[in-house]
Amino acid sequence: MPRKPNPVRWIIILGAIALVAFLVHSTMQQTHERYEVCMNFKGGTHCATATGSTYDQAVRSAEEIDCQLLSNGRDENMVCLDTTPASIRPVK
Repeated sequence: MPRKPNPVRWIIILGAIALVAFLVHSTMQQTHERYEVCMNFKGGTHCATATGSTYDQAVRSAEEIDCQLLSNGRDENMVCLDTTPASIRPVK
């Protein structure tokens, strides 16, 4: 006797495929912009590259990386993040 196809199984498979497609699409959208940002702080210089879905997110992420490496403690990190970057350039 042939088995009848189980519709629940197909729903689960289609749901899994949709979830994977959504995750891949979301990941690709988050890394749309890529910038290298250089910061000068207390005589030190550091350049970091970061990606983000927008210009502002990518630049802020790179600034945070730079300032974490250049500053000593939370207070200095906050001051560093308030300074203007020495340079910002898009990375292709």
